[in-house]
Amino acid sequence: MLPRLQFDDSLEAPIYKQICDQIRDAILNGPLEPGERLPATRTLADQLGLNRQTISSAYELLENDGFLKGQVGRGSFVTIPGDGQHANGTDLRQAIDWDSLLAAQPKLAAPPSAADSTISFTASRPSELLFPLDEFRATCQEVINEPAASAILQLGAPAGYRPLRRYLLADAAAHSTDDVIVTNGVQQALDLLQRVLCGSSGGPVVIEDPVYPGLKNIFSTAGTRLIGVPVGADGIDLDALARVLLRERPRLLILTPNFQNPTGSTMPLEARRQVIRMVREAQVVLVENDIYGALRYRGEALPTLKELDESGDVVLLRSFSKLAFPGLRVGWVIAPKQLTSKLAEAKQCCDLHTDQLSQAVLLRFAESGRLAAHRQNVLRTGLERLECALETCQRVMPEGTIYTKPEGGMNLWIRLPEQLDSGELLSHAQREGVAYLPGKYFAVQRDQSSCLRISFAGLEPDQIRHGLEVLGRLFRSEASRVRAARTFEPATALV
Repeated sequence: MLPRLQFDDSLEAPIYKQICDQIRDAILNGPLEPGERLPATRTLADQLGLNRQTISSAYELLENDGFLKGQVGRGSFVTIPGDGQHANGTDLRQAIDWDSLLAAQPKLAAPPSAADSTISFTASRPSELLFPLDEFRATCQEVINEPAASAILQLGAPAGYRPLRRYLLADAAAHSTDDVIVTNGVQQALDLLQRVLCGSSGGPVVIEDPVYPGLKNIFSTAGTRLIGVPVGADGIDLDALARVLLRERPRLLILTPNFQNPTGSTMPLEARRQVIRMVREAQVVLVENDIYGALRYRGEALPTLKELDESGDVVLLRSFSKLAFPGLRVGWVIAPKQLTSKLAEAKQCCDLHTDQLSQAVLLRFAESGRLAAHRQNVLRTGLERLECALETCQRVMPEGTIYTKPEGGMNLWIRLPEQLDSGELLSHAQREGVAYLPGKYFAVQRDQSSCLRISFAGLEPDQIRHGLEVLGRLFRSEASRVRAARTFEPATALV
């Protein structure tokens, strides 16, 4: 039977992860037995006084790791990963280091299911309600009807579908010494860069602080020493960066100049020029993650670091995931040919090549003008949602709250007053039907416990407004409680 589950808001691990670990331990060490049915997510959530999504996230982790199997209409049943032993007697349950595997993953909540009423600000992704499905279906049909369709379905080159690579190079106005490699999103591009440029003996890597957890985890789990440089309203702190480059002599510098994740900040033009000069003097490889660059809702577009770099050495990362269809997993790297050839070699060891059908479909979608039309719709709705988020934050957040005011992208970064801890408050928000990501997930070296990321792009304005109103009410209440506690603290005796 399921043992009594306990959770602690003060722990670094989120509640759903704590519950997952306890159930997993009960499966491996008893009392839960294979085939035993677990309580329904709603039932267990009611018993523990938690939001149903928290239990769903714990169950999803367990199912992904093979400890649960869901059966439609019946429930979730205990299973054992790799049940049984090999002929030589090796016990797979003991051979797999479950703790280190789970610890290596970004500690992000699973997205809510269609039946869940939770307003989730956790996912930095587009709304599927904006996907132009009729145009996408027509594009797929056109590609499949091509005479070359059979070749597209064959094994391809590790660097990607050649017609798409030509299109991406031309569209980026790349240097003559550049080439492009198509990857399974920017996440794989970062992983390949870590393998090729850092390896086991590479020097430290400088990143923004706070930063997207997926980037941080790739390098930290590989044993790379990470150095975080503060990010403000105008991007990375240039004075702090200069000191780090001089003192540490890093191998890599990774920046997101446009609508940085999680802060939404954008580097001004002069700051970009200064960064180019600094990395040239320090002889550091500069990687520019421009995954949000196409999502500018207002203001003037700025040239990329790649465009400003006359040497051509900047490594540019881009993706279709934030603008079009994340599920197709098509990103790319534009860099000097010596580097892209090494990246292609590393990629071939991982997955031989990326999915050519997805690449061919996205190429046709772009060349037909459908991508440009879709982008206009995304920009229109994105501006509406951004303005809704900013207006609501101004209206409902407690006095002393600081939040970024981006001109594009998908995220706002909120810093709460009164030393409020966003991680401790998350479970309270979830009970009210709202989820977000606490700042601790994005921290590198600096304390971000009073911060949280709000990802607004995937939600309707009414959802954004209601969700932030719930959070504002919760945060104001907690700020008042903290102020009251300070007011009534007894004065220190004078002797």
